[in-house]
Amino acid sequence: MIAVRKSEERGTAHHGWLDARHTFSFADYHDPGFTEFRSLRVLNEDRVAPASGFPPHGHADMEILTVVLEGALRHRDSMGTTSAIRPGEVQRMTAGTGVIHSEMNESRTEPVHLLQIWIQPERRGLKPGYEQKDFSRESGPLVPIASRDGRGGSLTIHQDATVYRARLAPGAEAVHELAPSRHAWVQVAGGDIEINGMPLAAGDGAAISGEKAVRIRSAGGADALLFDLA
Repeated sequence: MIAVRKSEERGTAHHGWLDARHTFSFADYHDPGFTEFRSLRVLNEDRVAPASGFPPHGHADMEILTVVLEGALRHRDSMGTTSAIRPGEVQRMTAGTGVIHSEMNESRTEPVHLLQIWIQPERRGLKPGYEQKDFSRESGPLVPIASRDGRGGSLTIHQDATVYRARLAPGAEAVHELAPSRHAWVQVAGGDIEINGMPLAAGDGAAISGEKAVRIRSAGGADALLFDLA
């Protein structure tokens, strides 16, 4: 079964400096039909204005992934980390017992476009941690960018989940086998794809259950994330 979440059906937030789209319930946006999917709790598409961003704020007991699509994001946190995240790079922050951080647009002239992802951890009270890696040189139709065991050089998250990035050239295809009782979510970051023959456009997502495989194809080229979830 494949259930599509169309881009225009997502929640929205407009704060002048921030234009956000919420796939699942987040902050003041609540959709009882889309509160989460398995351990995937938040999937926000954010556009942050130049010289603006998220001021220092706290998180706890969450695995947070940041994928920058365009521009650069400056990260600072209470663990002493300061870093710029650019296209091709992915950040993982384990909030655990508590972290305070800020995320600011690095540019004074150009916006930054990113995906903010929260995955619920397998247990509470983890030690806070941070990782960042550039995956831009990784090859293959499905590149693991986060996993429980750090497979394929991916970032390590504390949950039985694997996140893949599919950057497809025109006419290319990626196939992911789903083990019994596993589920998947696919989010289109750019371009257009078909999932098992079902069309999805940029910003669309899809929950996939009861399928033996997820077949992603793009006629014109695309960028997508695939979440393999328990």
